[in-house]
Amino acid sequence: MAIVELKKLSVVGLNAVKPQTIDALIKMGAVEINSQDEKLTDAEWSPLIEKDGDEEAVYALDIKIAEAEQAIDAIEKYSESKKPLFKTRKPVKEADFENKLSDKEAISQTVDNVLEIYKEITRLKNEESKINTSAAGLRPWLKSDLPLDMTGTKFTSIILGTTPVSVSVEEMEKAVDEKSGRAVIFKVSGDEQMNYIFAVCYNDDKDDVLETLRLYNFNVITFGGVKGTASENIAEFEKELKKINLKSESLVKEIKDYEQAEQDIKFLHDSLVIERDKAKVLSSIVKTKTAFYFDGWFPADKEDEVKSLLEKNNCYFEIKDREKDEEMPILMRQNALSEPFEAITDLYSTPSVNDIDPTPFLAPFYFIFFGLMLSDAGYGIILTVGCFIVLKKFRLEGMMKKLVKMFMYCGISTAFWGVMFGGWFGDFIPVAAKSIFNIDITIDPLWFNPVNEPMTLLVFSLILGAIHLFTGMGLKAYLLIKNGHTIDAVCDIFLWYVLLIGLVLFGVGGSIAPALASVGKVMSIVGVVGILLTGGRNKKGIGKITGGLGSLYGITSYLSDVLSYSRLLALGLATGVVAQVINTLGSLAGGGVIGAVVMIAAFLIGHTFNMAINVLGSFVHSSRLQYVEFFGKFFDGGGTPFRPFERKTKYVDIIKEEK
Repeated sequence: MAIVELKKLSVVGLNAVKPQTIDALIKMGAVEINSQDEKLTDAEWSPLIEKDGDEEAVYALDIKIAEAEQAIDAIEKYSESKKPLFKTRKPVKEADFENKLSDKEAISQTVDNVLEIYKEITRLKNEESKINTSAAGLRPWLKSDLPLDMTGTKFTSIILGTTPVSVSVEEMEKAVDEKSGRAVIFKVSGDEQMNYIFAVCYNDDKDDVLETLRLYNFNVITFGGVKGTASENIAEFEKELKKINLKSESLVKEIKDYEQAEQDIKFLHDSLVIERDKAKVLSSIVKTKTAFYFDGWFPADKEDEVKSLLEKNNCYFEIKDREKDEEMPILMRQNALSEPFEAITDLYSTPSVNDIDPTPFLAPFYFIFFGLMLSDAGYGIILTVGCFIVLKKFRLEGMMKKLVKMFMYCGISTAFWGVMFGGWFGDFIPVAAKSIFNIDITIDPLWFNPVNEPMTLLVFSLILGAIHLFTGMGLKAYLLIKNGHTIDAVCDIFLWYVLLIGLVLFGVGGSIAPALASVGKVMSIVGVVGILLTGGRNKKGIGKITGGLGSLYGITSYLSDVLSYSRLLALGLATGVVAQVINTLGSLAGGGVIGAVVMIAAFLIGHTFNMAINVLGSFVHSSRLQYVEFFGKFFDGGGTPFRPFERKTKYVDIIKEEK
């Protein structure tokens, strides 16, 4: 339950054993290889070494990977198989994976075939789109019997165009008539935006007619390359579209026939990714004519495995402990209970080498806060069971697995607080029993009902908040002492403990025992004096006094932080009150069959919405309390995650076989 200590590794080996060494390292998946760019520019190293790797090979593999992925997407696009809710990697034994790839050429040919078919489908779709666009441009002229390529006769001109629908065609016709007196204007059709106009005039009047028409925002339309009437052309378009559709259907059927080959293409894709990653890692290795060199990090508990691998490949290596304050990648390990909550830490930031892993400490608080905010036993049971089914049915990995498992745990907390507060889909059971069956049922809370006693929940929330903040302060004190800053821990943390606890005892301790108020008074005075005297200890002159006053002013920050935990009350009440409103609405139809149907409909729709929105709210606000109030007391973040050189596959999870 902490940041794993890593060890430094430096390796030198002969170029002859480099391929097998790289293969062994990627299969082990325990070593992160550092970039060697600094050595390439170092005056001592640069004359002796050169960068390894082949960028052209990486580029070529990237193209093949992209093609394989496009082929998979094409097959899935037209597949009639049911799509899974979560995309997961298929577990495959190492030997089976290699056997599947025994004929890469055949699979590569399949990829080419699928892409060729998909390319033709895409071309036909583009052609279809062009035809539909052309047809759409001709449809307004269907009522016209004149060929669209006819621009006039020996003595007359034919003008086609559009005007905005706001323009009066009658007024435009009148204006043209006044100008020439020898022109005829027809409105062929119109839509919501345009009127489509057909004008005929003598050739001698064409310029005057056009000048008048333009006063009414008339735009001339020409149909270049189009012959015949609009109806004749659209008929031809429809014939072309039928041919395209038939061809597309045939091609889609061909792609569907490749559905059985999809898994093989996925195998090929991931093998190419592994090959590409091997080629990429060479860019982090330097070489001479005969030897190669790299350095990196690995977990201390993998030392025996790393040594065995390198010795087996006849490599010279050096393993050293990390120097104090030396930067290193960060690897975190948790127990089974806290591991899901690592997702919350990951969403914020990776710890630095000087941080403490906050996950084990935030986990119990997040568990409690989420449950208090949602606080309905019915919602909690659904959330727990739903997440449990997802975890069992789907082989989730990484962040998704952590989040689903975390929500399952939080569902347990929600159910617990729901029982304590008496919330079972709000007051659904009593309301439904009364409205439908006219039976009085009461479900009493094991503790209290927040809707009736909001102040009790508020006080409880603030107490939890204070404990949360004190835990964060304690972790800060631990880090200060660990790094040799004991005085800072006493002055900046423990004196605040004394002051804050003293204020609480002074304020409310008297109601328990008068002596507690007296103790609180003394503690408060000691805390205030101590902070005033030490707050400016690192400053000079008047700064020693003003620094103390500034530090003491920080009490407002602590008070505002504690008040932030009132959101536990707010969201808890919101869940319960909205649930009660839903149940009340469902009961308005009364009893009988109709009343039962309305109640069930209100239950399914209303509570689904209420649960969804409040699960999201509980997630967001529980995270906010960790990120702002808790992490703000001790956690800096900004670390770099440990990324070992390993097989990073997308579709297949290669299972290492025990030897």
